[in-house]
Amino acid sequence: MPVDRSHIRATVESYLALHPEERASLAGLSAVLDGPDDPSSRTTLPGHVTCSAAVIDRGGRVLHIVHRATGGLLLVPGGHVEPGDPTLLAAALRELLEEAGIPPGALCLAPQALGAPIDIDVHDIDESPAKGEPRHQHYDLRFAFYLVDELPPEIALQDQEVSGARWLPLCDITSPTLRAKIRDAGLDGRPEPVNASALIHDGAGSYLLHLRDDRPGIWEPWTCALLGGGRERGDQNLADTVTRELSEEVPGLHLQDLEPYSVEEAISVDGLHVPIRVFTGRWNGDPDRLQLREGVLLHWFTPDQLDRLRLSPGLADLIHRHAAENAPKARPGTARPVWDGGGRTVLNGVGVHLHLEDDEGRILLGLRHPDSAFAGNTWHYLAGKCEQESALTCLVREAREEAGLVIDPADVRLAHVVHVVGTPGAQPLMQLVFRARRWEGVPELLEPDKCLAWQWWEPTKLPKQLVAYTRAAIEGISAGSPYTELGW
Repeated sequence: MPVDRSHIRATVESYLALHPEERASLAGLSAVLDGPDDPSSRTTLPGHVTCSAAVIDRGGRVLHIVHRATGGLLLVPGGHVEPGDPTLLAAALRELLEEAGIPPGALCLAPQALGAPIDIDVHDIDESPAKGEPRHQHYDLRFAFYLVDELPPEIALQDQEVSGARWLPLCDITSPTLRAKIRDAGLDGRPEPVNASALIHDGAGSYLLHLRDDRPGIWEPWTCALLGGGRERGDQNLADTVTRELSEEVPGLHLQDLEPYSVEEAISVDGLHVPIRVFTGRWNGDPDRLQLREGVLLHWFTPDQLDRLRLSPGLADLIHRHAAENAPKARPGTARPVWDGGGRTVLNGVGVHLHLEDDEGRILLGLRHPDSAFAGNTWHYLAGKCEQESALTCLVREAREEAGLVIDPADVRLAHVVHVVGTPGAQPLMQLVFRARRWEGVPELLEPDKCLAWQWWEPTKLPKQLVAYTRAAIEGISAGSPYTELGW
């Protein structure tokens, strides 16, 4: 199959968006794209598309080879597009491998070009009676690549077509337009990440993974991987890249504490070396309630489940490393410090509780399991204890994990505090009761070992068997009081 015409047109348009002053000089190429014949076929006349690779080393030099057919001219490696080339960039890489022996894995994308052509050159090709070709034109799309390693690789020339190779400094590049484009773009041959991914965790040991589609052109299809993608020209930095990619792939997924974590390496669908900047970020939502625009599904996994999954290379090691570095630091039997959301440290004596009222003013309560805290026929708020996270983050997580409710932190406020004081020497309890104005979902029994039922209760008909500080909080909220001190 030939390279798709729409792909060629999109590639040319991406170039013209950067160089609109060249649209007139590339009118012949536009005519070929609008014509009936395959733009990349060498039989399409009076001109057709070809592809070249400008390989730049750490010293800013560009590889040139001596083409026998041109009478000894020094040119960058390149040639005609073949029917098996999936993209124009792939065609340039194939020509480079055939003519100079440099494999795609020795190269990475230039961050200034991001896989778009750095130059499009129009040049005349003389008549060739031996090949039965009349005089015609090549519209040569030139792609820029950087070497991964500091030292240039060994060149293996294709003797039939190539008789020599040289690394030329910028001032000696034989094509004036290519020389100007490399200079103006600041292509210096120094690799840097042009892809970004998000290592998303909930702060409690689970990681959000993305199952990719199994379709042609998908990078590492049918594997669990991180969300993310390649940098685009409008991105100011790679943090912008990962934020944009998340908004495109999963609208509504907003991360907390986004920060760079590591640089990982991968191989693209074209075989190129790809350094990836990995950012970490926290999120505590329900992935099933998100709109996934790319891929098959999103799901939470713990590190001990990774060996059951088909993962992108190196991902398991990355997650295990992050989990080891972010494990709880407290010793067994001691109170573990957590953040209260305001920059202060609190202890395990803090609990968070959710006060929900439906449109009729009824309050949501759960019937505790006999083996849980406050066992028996006892009703209680949806609640939990912080696990090295902010109280608000804990609340959102517990609502999702216990009842399948999705709550935006922006819709939550602190409604009441119950300070439970026991006998001398006992640890006091600080119960933070939050009220949510809005939520998504219907209460579900997702943790039956903790809760046997969810039920909406009218404030004047609360159950007799109600946890004492839950009752105190409901009465305090009804009275508009922010604080209650309660003895055991």
